[in-house]
Amino acid sequence: MNETVTIKWPDVLGFAKKGNPQPPRRVEKTDEEWSSVLSQDVFYVTRKKGTERAFSSELCGIFTPGEYACICCSTPLFNSNEKFDSGTGWPSFTQPVQLNTVAYHMDMTHGMKRIEVTCNVCDSHLGHVFPDGPSPSGLRYCINALSLNKISKTK
Repeated sequence: MNETVTIKWPDVLGFAKKGNPQPPRRVEKTDEEWSSVLSQDVFYVTRKKGTERAFSSELCGIFTPGEYACICCSTPLFNSNEKFDSGTGWPSFTQPVQLNTVAYHMDMTHGMKRIEVTCNVCDSHLGHVFPDGPSPSGLRYCINALSLNKISKTK
């Protein structure tokens, strides 16, 4: 079920502080199981909360119709209609495809206060969300390309 709700910064803060929406399903594996099915770079970014180098992926410049799914569990996370060029060097989106596919967590690492976003189904680290995106949401989901699989629109 696709919930057409525009998430705004107060919603993000609320989820990070009070809890996330119930995921549509759960996928749970051990680090050993994940490392056996993911490349070393993808494992580092998605399972160890790593960050890929800015401008290291061609995914930043791809705007063809389709969805972007979690590389670990194949859950659709973002739609190309919500993608924009933020100039940051990482794919950026204004909204997830559904309210309950992305989870939000307070991140106080590296001397910063940020909101980490993860796949709500498998806990894969995706990146961070910031309140400096375009209208109407004002959000910028800054996502590691290695955490995504682009699914082309076939219709």
